[in-house]
Amino acid sequence: MIKIVDNIDLNEAWEALRDNGAGAVSLFVGTVRNATRGDEVFQLEYEAYDAMALSEMQKLADEAKIKYQLLKTLIIHAVGVKKPGDMVVVIGASAPHRKNAMAATTFMIDKLKETVPIWKKEFFENKQVWVSENP
Repeated sequence: MIKIVDNIDLNEAWEALRDNGAGAVSLFVGTVRNATRGDEVFQLEYEAYDAMALSEMQKLADEAKIKYQLLKTLIIHAVGVKKPGDMVVVIGASAPHRKNAMAATTFMIDKLKETVPIWKKEFFENKQVWVSENP
């Protein structure tokens, strides 16, 4: 499942990853934190170039599926205004073995931040800043 949404539904993510052949389901949930570099964050705003983002997300999921011998993959990213504590991204993998599922989620979130056209604006008390998701 590859989606860009306004709000993330973890039950939907879980159902999309379930598989009777899976010995493991790994879910990474990225949330909005309340501070960046010592400054209090009031909210974030995410924007995406949907068509290209979905295409890149699908390529990434397909690559992970082959590389880690996965049964199912999942990438869901939220857009719009998000407050501290809100979910913004869910990455998931189901596999016969836990090491593959867990390694795949790390691989997918790292690559997503490098390659997928999704942008984040941070809102602080006295400023707003567009930031790169790249590490």
